[in-house]
Amino acid sequence: MSSSPLQIAVVVGSLRRDSYNRKLALALEKLAPAGSASFKHLDIGALPLYNQDDDANQAPAVKQMKADIAASAGVLFVTPEYNRSIPGVLKNALDNCSRPYGSSAWAGKPAGIIGTSPGAIGTALAQAHLRPILGYLDMPTLGQPEAFVQMKEGLIDADGNIGEGSRKFLQGWLDTYLNWVRKFSA
Repeated sequence: MSSSPLQIAVVVGSLRRDSYNRKLALALEKLAPAGSASFKHLDIGALPLYNQDDDANQAPAVKQMKADIAASAGVLFVTPEYNRSIPGVLKNALDNCSRPYGSSAWAGKPAGIIGTSPGAIGTALAQAHLRPILGYLDMPTLGQPEAFVQMKEGLIDADGNIGEGSRKFLQGWLDTYLNWVRKFSA
């Protein structure tokens, strides 16, 4: 195990101030063993709509996000599901930081996908749609365990911690993801 903490870029696929997925991302971070990882949340809301005409002169927000991804050992996607797929703002971030062609910030970065929704299947379909996009972007993506998390009473307590009923599973998921990133950082 590396002695320095892993830098993990966190991409929350929602702009909503009270986002369930932002809460999940912050609660997951608390499960990381002390000194094992640091988490940098990327601001996908600051990105312009992707336009290929801007490839030669990308906006400062795009350049900053690409630099933050480059400085990270891995990327954690925590996304809701909108209309049975990924949110448009997440797709916009993926597109902006993959261009211009041949200079993708995502390439080679190990990814983890998780999300929560009030629905019984969590964000299963959004995750299923995100996987082939990340594959195309050359991001080795953790396959197992999958985490389709239902946002319900007790998942995250008033202090922002994962509740007792889900802690063991989500701790195992996070530990597996961090080990996945370590495999690519060695």
